[in-house]
Amino acid sequence: MKLEERIRVLSELAAFLAPGADGWSEAAAKASAANAWFHPRFVEGAAAQIRQHYLQDSLLNSLARRYAIPPNTTDPRTVGIVMAGNIPLVGMHDLVCTFLSGHRLHIKPSERDHTLITYVVDRIRSLHPEAAEQIAVCDRLNGCDAYIATGSDNTARHFERYFSSRPNIIRRNRTSVAILDGTERAEELQGLADDICQYYGLGCRNVTQILVPAGYDFSPLLEALKAYEWLAEAHRYKNNLDYQMTLLILNRRYYMSSGALLLTEDDAPFSPIGQLHYRFVDPNDNISELLSSQTLQCIVGKRYTPFGQAQSPTLDSFADGVDTMAFLRSLG
Repeated sequence: MKLEERIRVLSELAAFLAPGADGWSEAAAKASAANAWFHPRFVEGAAAQIRQHYLQDSLLNSLARRYAIPPNTTDPRTVGIVMAGNIPLVGMHDLVCTFLSGHRLHIKPSERDHTLITYVVDRIRSLHPEAAEQIAVCDRLNGCDAYIATGSDNTARHFERYFSSRPNIIRRNRTSVAILDGTERAEELQGLADDICQYYGLGCRNVTQILVPAGYDFSPLLEALKAYEWLAEAHRYKNNLDYQMTLLILNRRYYMSSGALLLTEDDAPFSPIGQLHYRFVDPNDNISELLSSQTLQCIVGKRYTPFGQAQSPTLDSFADGVDTMAFLRSLG
């Protein structure tokens, strides 16, 4: 396929991820039924983000120009993509980048997100005859020329062993933090509530720790977080919430509650489901040093990613700071 044809296919794909599109409602409902963490609100939210930030013709053309993707791909390679399934359609960025680059895709979706990814692949294959030869869903990824694999720290060790003989990108556990100074407006705190609570906090771009000054007033943030009290209606989330509260009580640790989220002081950037860590920082602290951890995916704050935008990455927001497009272009 020519580059202009691939861009057309991706831009036309956006219509198939919109409410009311033929087959989309059924696929979204099936995905939510199969995975209790895929709340319908979050499935639709993920699809809207992809339509707006990944599948716009102007954005795709801009990325193609930036990386000098040739009009015709003369030597495509086969790229095996192992996708995660922690949030709906989380593997779409790798899919879009690889398809745009002109390489063949062999995709192994997570069992937790198999329905939505398969739906997307089927729609791409239906939009152009040659797309059926370029993209496929596979049970095994043997004999690929390169690999992109996303998973936990544990699965990363297996990926490194399996894929070490080929060019690869292997991603591990990541999380995100936010920096507050106490002057945030109500709308900024509501945006932060989205960054924290969307997808039940399961994404690597979800804020799981906030850095605040001594004497910080948590009341406005707790008020903003009440917009997500409905999370506690989900059985699995509620189980995690109750378990974490029990541990805090048994260990006599101070905590605050918004109704569906527990805030407790902890230096660790990773927090359990149903919990948000906070850490007091002094203005004289070296914030850059505190944020130098290799486990951080995104930093939210007034001088960083704007509040409410953590879950809206753009096409050039590459996971783990590894330039996926540069990697793909290096393959030939």
